Amino acid sequence: MHKWFIAAALATTGFSVVADAQAPASSRLTLERVFAAPDLAGPQPRALKLSPDGTLLTFLRPRPDDKDRLDLWARDTTTGAERMLVDSLKIGTGAALSEAEKMQRERARIGALKGIIGYDWAADGRSLLVPIDGNLYLAGIDGQVRRITDVPGGVLNANVSPRGGFVSYVRDQNVWVQPLGQGAARALTDEGKGNVHFGEAEFVAQEEMHRTDGYWWSPDDRYLAVERFDETPVKVFTRAAIGATGTSIYEQRYPAAGTPNVLVDLYVLRADGSGKVKVDLGTDPDIYLARVDWLPDGTALLVQRENRAQTRLDVLRVDPATGKATVLFTENARAKSWINLTDSYRVLGDGSLLWRSERDGYGHLWRLKAGRWTQLTKGEWVVTGLVGVDEPKGLVYFLGTKDDVLEQHLYALDLKGGAITRLTERGWNNSVTADGAARRFLVTRSNPNQPPQTYLADATGKRVAWINENRVDGTHPYAPYLASHRPMQFGTIKAADGKTDLHWQMVTPRLEPGKRYPVFFQHYGGPGSQGVVRNWKNPLIQYLVGQGWIYFELDNRGSPNRGVDFESAIWHAMGTVEVADQRKGADYLKTLAFVDPARIATYGWSYGGYMSLKMIEADQNVYAAAVSGAPVSDWHLYDTHYTERYMGDPRVDGVAYDASRAVIDPKKIVTPMLLMHGMADDNVFLDNSTKVAAELQAADMPFDMMLYPGKTHSAVRDIHVWTTIERFLDRTVRDKPE
Repeated sequence: MHKWFIAAALATTGFSVVADAQAPASSRLTLERVFAAPDLAGPQPRALKLSPDGTLLTFLRPRPDDKDRLDLWARDTTTGAERMLVDSLKIGTGAALSEAEKMQRERARIGALKGIIGYDWAADGRSLLVPIDGNLYLAGIDGQVRRITDVPGGVLNANVSPRGGFVSYVRDQNVWVQPLGQGAARALTDEGKGNVHFGEAEFVAQEEMHRTDGYWWSPDDRYLAVERFDETPVKVFTRAAIGATGTSIYEQRYPAAGTPNVLVDLYVLRADGSGKVKVDLGTDPDIYLARVDWLPDGTALLVQRENRAQTRLDVLRVDPATGKATVLFTENARAKSWINLTDSYRVLGDGSLLWRSERDGYGHLWRLKAGRWTQLTKGEWVVTGLVGVDEPKGLVYFLGTKDDVLEQHLYALDLKGGAITRLTERGWNNSVTADGAARRFLVTRSNPNQPPQTYLADATGKRVAWINENRVDGTHPYAPYLASHRPMQFGTIKAADGKTDLHWQMVTPRLEPGKRYPVFFQHYGGPGSQGVVRNWKNPLIQYLVGQGWIYFELDNRGSPNRGVDFESAIWHAMGTVEVADQRKGADYLKTLAFVDPARIATYGWSYGGYMSLKMIEADQNVYAAAVSGAPVSDWHLYDTHYTERYMGDPRVDGVAYDASRAVIDPKKIVTPMLLMHGMADDNVFLDNSTKVAAELQAADMPFDMMLYPGKTHSAVRDIHVWTTIERFLDRTVRDKPE
């Protein structure tokens, strides 16, 4: 369960309240403009990559007339000249995507994107592999493009091998390989059919484990490690995807909490398909294949094996010739907590391993060398990502919150010891990628007053060149609305435990003396997502404020980047501390002279939708109205890896599951409530909302409901969602007397 799409399409309302009197009417945002092209954040390059020789920077750019269609561009790193390499409209066939690819995109929260959504450089730096509309094209840096596959139904998970000898992909549930130049494609596996898949990541790996790969090339192009999973044990749910013109019935194998997962195996085979060896993953079949990596020299695999309870992670060293595995080390969860999987690790040339661990209560970097661990970073802050390593200079570059939990910065650390150096500027939130040598960095930064900017930096963090300065002036899409832009304020209150600091963010209209304003109280509340950050916010917030509303959001206990104890407060107790902390936010709002305490509306989607229901059941008459979008109403209905991580196995702790239900006593749902759901949602099934509806109807409790035919979990991006919320809150909140 992710929050990306919630942050990208934050619900707002559009009441007929007087907007900022200082701003001309022409500069006031409308809901239609927020959703229109071009994007108000300005042109945002995606998937930035440096060519192997560093002469080109490639990226995906949205079209001016269609912000969801992406083309492939290149920029000369010396001259700054830019050109389109692949026009998705000219090259693409417009063929319908396979159901498997649609679902992959949905799980990556990019279901709305069209054209080119990814690409891969060949090792020689002369060509790029570009998937479009389910098939593959080879694009030269000279502008020539040729199609290299013509497969009915399309292919998945395409890659160029590390040395550039092959193109690989998944076709009909098997792994295929073909020479990058000329030559016929060949299936390396042939058993994939029905419930058996090769080279793909299973549902929970994609949705919850941040693993999208199902096969991995060795550095020398000789071998592939290939996942095989069998869905036969997984429970079949009959899911009706109800559309505008009909209903499609899917027999979807969905691993709900407490039910069997897929059976996972891992094999190693040569690039010609021979020499197939099964990896020894142990005697317990009920495990998760968390990560698979090759050592830099290709002599062994590092495989991460996680137990079903997600309290133990074994890192295995695997001999590719025999499949024999030995435990390199084990990571154990702290008491009443769980293992958070990480991508922040790196094997160095001397055989030592950099590894992010939460073993001391915070996410920090450690080094395993010759069987001994050394802690490299320490303190009540967290490392959020390992960016790169310059081994000749002994420097490690990482992202973290050392200076401020609300700002992610790039830092440098000397492996030999010494102070940590911040390389990015305070007042900004940053994301960073590095070249292979960690000598150059692509930095994307933003703050509440500046949409994302991207620049190229050297090893000291100094900006060398703008990639996308994105200044809000002249013809920038947001320039007409600067006059009405309102600043973001930040602060803290104490949690319900009376001692823990909780961070909040708020935007107010230009306040008039003596006037009290309604509040749009946004919440997510679930684990894995930090909402209160000093970054650029979705202009929907400014639209809301322009209509006379105060926007408010609070990160409760259970959210990340505050340490294990803060995050694991929800262990086997979802719907408790989060609800209590959000109530503290509402109590704080009611102490503010400019807030109308009787007009606080609360909204959430997904976990936030669950929270809306829990909040109005627990605290009646605190909120004037609530919007619950695509809520999980019963954690028995959600998937194993996410739910059991926090709640345990319902077959063992059924009491915790019973107490966490979204609606326990429907007679307590007295706050006006709007329930919304996409009718083709394959993540949080529609059954969750129909269960709530049935409970409220059986108790004869009134509520509003809006369903979206053909829409998935990303229905939140639909403008009709917001006009519906507007009408609902007009009636239940706006017209309520002060």
